[in-house]
Amino acid sequence: MLTIIDKYILKRYLATFSVMILLFIPIGIVIDVSEKVDKMLENHVPFTAIAFYYYNFTIYFANSLFPIFLFLSVIWFTSKLANNTEIIAVLSSGISYPRFLRPYIIGASIVSLFMLIMGFFIVPAASEGFNNFRYTYLKGNGKQIMRGENTNVYRQINDNDFLYVNSFNDETKTAFNFSLEHFEKDKLKYKITASRIKWDPKKKTYTMYDYTKRTVGELGDVIEKSPEKNTAFKFELEDLTPVIYIAETLTLGKLYDFIEKEKKRGSGSINIYMVVLYKKYSVPVSAFILTIIAVAVSSMKRRGGMGMNLAIGIAIAFSFVFFDKIFGTLAEQSSFSPLIAVWFPNIVFGILAIYLLYNAKR
Repeated sequence: MLTIIDKYILKRYLATFSVMILLFIPIGIVIDVSEKVDKMLENHVPFTAIAFYYYNFTIYFANSLFPIFLFLSVIWFTSKLANNTEIIAVLSSGISYPRFLRPYIIGASIVSLFMLIMGFFIVPAASEGFNNFRYTYLKGNGKQIMRGENTNVYRQINDNDFLYVNSFNDETKTAFNFSLEHFEKDKLKYKITASRIKWDPKKKTYTMYDYTKRTVGELGDVIEKSPEKNTAFKFELEDLTPVIYIAETLTLGKLYDFIEKEKKRGSGSINIYMVVLYKKYSVPVSAFILTIIAVAVSSMKRRGGMGMNLAIGIAIAFSFVFFDKIFGTLAEQSSFSPLIAVWFPNIVFGILAIYLLYNAKR
């Protein structure tokens, strides 16, 4: 059962965290607007598109910087408790330090559960809207949505088929400069090309324009041409899109299915997808680690007061983010294990949390 002290600390924990997010998000929006307003005006971006973008930006921004918000909020209100000698009064009443931590752990559990659900189901949709806006209006000049920094996509669909597209328009579901090569026993059997290929969601078929099929024969090639041709392929629409950020836009179940499919194809970008998957689990766990570190750092009175605690807290928080970004990028750009890369910051700062907690108890 929660005591009055537990309820008091838990209320301060959740309230301060919420206020911290509400304070920083408008700052992030203002900075983002100042950077992109020229491009928005140049491309005549509709107001509804801008409003929807900043709705997604809010979720995307809050999820990305959630560890810093949580850490600073705990540092802030715990330092105030220490400066008002409230922590000394609590511990002097016979409550042990681990017992004092209980409302903090409960608060971290609530925040972690919330972030877990956000990461599984809500953030992917926000990430898709956020990135679609960038590639439509900021990089595509309002003409088309490119799903990646590199728009050239060459993919192995199965053991025999390979496809290539130059670019993809997400609004019209159209890919450009399409080609499909079919091999049997390492020999090319036929190749299909089209200037563009469009997906019809109602008929579940593709329409190819400037269609050409070259079938390789023993005595000579057979060429078939048509200005327009409707057909069904075994590959999915997602296979036509560059996959730089596609993993971020998938809910948990779809992400698992997507990764499994990419492993079978031998995708060279599998580490990128694994980093996205592991971070869905590691980020909520970091809430407990950062909460313990924040309490251990700020529960003691210092000569510098709250300012000193905040300075130490900011240094630790940005060190955590630095490690997280560095090792995440290392896993994406090399053969370094994504599992180790994603969990390494939690392991290092978990050890630091145990050390600081031990000294705080003393």
